[in-house]
Amino acid sequence: MQPSERDAAYLWDMLEAARNVANMVAGKTFADYENDLVLRSAIERQVEILGEAANHVSVEFQNAHSQIPWRQIIGQRNVLAHEYKDIAAKLIWTVGTERIPDLVKALGPLVPEAPGSL
Repeated sequence: MQPSERDAAYLWDMLEAARNVANMVAGKTFADYENDLVLRSAIERQVEILGEAANHVSVEFQNAHSQIPWRQIIGQRNVLAHEYKDIAAKLIWTVGTERIPDLVKALGPLVPEAPGSL
């Protein structure tokens, strides 16, 4: 199933946010993350953007691509946005270092080329 223009835009946002997280954690340790408020805040914000974009992808597209953990992505966004006092640093670090690389690989084939990218 090809994404609609609307879904494609949100998929691009998801992929961009996931790539941003992957770049932010590259070469960093959990101690770096834990001790750097700017890094923590930036990663949390990108994960929040990722979840917000995922929430706007149509249910039909989500159902057609169950290899993407839509509910978990959206759920993590909700925790970051609404239950910010309960953010578990180790969980966000695990998302950034272990789950995001897999997500980038899974999203890549679903995201159409950007207009004018030839």
